[in-house]
Amino acid sequence: MSQSAALPHLYSPFTIRNLRIKNRIMSTGHDTTLPTAFVPNDALIAYQQARAQGGVGLIVLQVAGVHETARYTSHLLMATSDDCIPGYRRLAEVCHAEGAAVFGQLFHPGREIMETAEGTAPVAYAPSAVPNQRFHVMPRAMSTAMIGEIVEGYGEAARRLEQAGIDGVEIVGSHGYLPSQFVNPRVNLREDAYGGSLDNRLRFIRESLAAIRARTGPDFVVGLRFSSEDSDLNGLTAEEVAEVLTALDGSFDYFNLTVGSSASFGGAVHIAPAMAFASGYGAPSAAAVKRKVKTPVFYAGRVNQPQDAEQLIANGSADMVGMTRALICDPDMPAKAEQGRFDDIRACIACNQACIGHFQLGVPISCIQHPETGRELRYGKVLRAGAVKKVLVAGGGPAGMKAASIAASRGHDVTLYEASGRLGGQALLAQLLPRRMEFGGIVTNLTREAELAGVTMVKNTRVDRALVEHERPDVVIIATGATPRHPELPGAETAHVVDAWQVLRDEANVGSSVLVADWRCDWIGMGVAEKLARAGCKVRLAVNGYMPGQRIQAYVRDHWAGVLHDLGIEVIPYADLYGVDGQTVYLAHVTGREPIIVDGIDTLVTSLGHEAANALEAELEGLPAEIHLIGDCLTPRTAEEAVLEGLKAGWAI
Repeated sequence: MSQSAALPHLYSPFTIRNLRIKNRIMSTGHDTTLPTAFVPNDALIAYQQARAQGGVGLIVLQVAGVHETARYTSHLLMATSDDCIPGYRRLAEVCHAEGAAVFGQLFHPGREIMETAEGTAPVAYAPSAVPNQRFHVMPRAMSTAMIGEIVEGYGEAARRLEQAGIDGVEIVGSHGYLPSQFVNPRVNLREDAYGGSLDNRLRFIRESLAAIRARTGPDFVVGLRFSSEDSDLNGLTAEEVAEVLTALDGSFDYFNLTVGSSASFGGAVHIAPAMAFASGYGAPSAAAVKRKVKTPVFYAGRVNQPQDAEQLIANGSADMVGMTRALICDPDMPAKAEQGRFDDIRACIACNQACIGHFQLGVPISCIQHPETGRELRYGKVLRAGAVKKVLVAGGGPAGMKAASIAASRGHDVTLYEASGRLGGQALLAQLLPRRMEFGGIVTNLTREAELAGVTMVKNTRVDRALVEHERPDVVIIATGATPRHPELPGAETAHVVDAWQVLRDEANVGSSVLVADWRCDWIGMGVAEKLARAGCKVRLAVNGYMPGQRIQAYVRDHWAGVLHDLGIEVIPYADLYGVDGQTVYLAHVTGREPIIVDGIDTLVTSLGHEAANALEAELEGLPAEIHLIGDCLTPRTAEEAVLEGLKAGWAI
């Protein structure tokens, strides 16, 4: 199918000033944790080069601080000295060579500071001494002199990026960062020229823009990134944002709109909205702005399919569409879509685990489905193996499928055996939970990878020693997964006790009053609790940690915690399960050890971890084949580790 027939609006060029952008797909600015020494390095350049090679029209680079007080993490870029120019120049050159336009982000967080390099509490500067909710930071009000320094910092940073060959910049005023703080009358309490009236509160943005224009050429593009609504009790409303952007109409070359605010837990979940949010859910608010202004409007927020992006352009909601996590998951998505290869696209499932989740852990960006992301220098190009080997993969879950596809891509003869009738492993369970159906996309995507690589896939066949002896492979990759852990529980014979897998498969007759004992503190306990509450059960969720979802990405957890609260689910934190007797469940506080006794429980649902299904390892002992164990059969963890180990195993043979 031709591009004009499939996605004519998405693949039409777009011109800003004299810059022609080849299509309407944009990678928005996002932290990667790849830079070192606060300047673009080889890892960041390779990361962005992969997206440029994949066909994206516009790459907006991650934030660059414009003033020393802008260091909100220890691994951002800084554009405060000419030392940044060589790295930016190399980055611009490699992306331009692939046909992508490149913008930089100019940034000051104001009060939204997470950390300091020394590990001490930061001194944050903002328009006024108004604290935020999420980081519990009490900022110091900026002096007029500091405001002037920061304004000059925007101008000098833009000069450096233009000198490096970057095509344009955008001032980051989204998500409650410094420009938004100046505009917000509940955060900006100043009584000088920068506070009070809307014109005064816009002064900081206008002066920063003027400083940039004064130091850059007539073709240099300058945009403004802003949240169309903060979704925060004390944040900017959609009406206030529309007033602000209408007042700035004609000043900037484009507005890049998103949703949310870093300042609160409720606002922050929109920074990288998880799969619980509908595709493009924030587009109507961007479209409302677009109807009021002449300035081109870009939109970003939970768009992972090119067909959805096409519709947003076609219906006039936006002029360009950010598809950042889609490009993290599949850098080649634009080229595949343009060629009509929609089934070959590895669709993002918005799990947040290895993209924004890695940033919040302080480690380089990646993707649970595509661990090559962020590791381009090591795994960016599949290399053919020196000698072709016969490879047998036991297990068709995420680990096995990834190992098989990589090994086959390297030229090996690969056969994958799955004991059941379906590929997917535990991902098939994850998709059964409320609002988690999209997780099943990992199965579709990895299956397609294996098909394209030429893997032979055999279902309903369990691998044993006899099969291996018959097939005589050179390499056996064991990826047999795990099963629910059932530790000895005193009194279990007197009560109705089932595990989470049985609930998800609808194999258990659950009573009306339920306690979910959640040792894992991940998605399983929260998901089972929600599923049962929506089925009409009275649910208590006892977690072996300080909160539900303790081990999953914050935006996923925080939104989910609100759902559980709204459903009336009682959460019992710091709870260790140690027994049951009829309709009574016995817990103990994990540190105080005082008992927590819960009566009137019809069903106890356990989510107490998993046990490795690794019997095949011992069964194959003594055979001449090279053996690799990957994923949960090595030790139970998550899909991220399973797929990464599959990648590494495929490369190792």
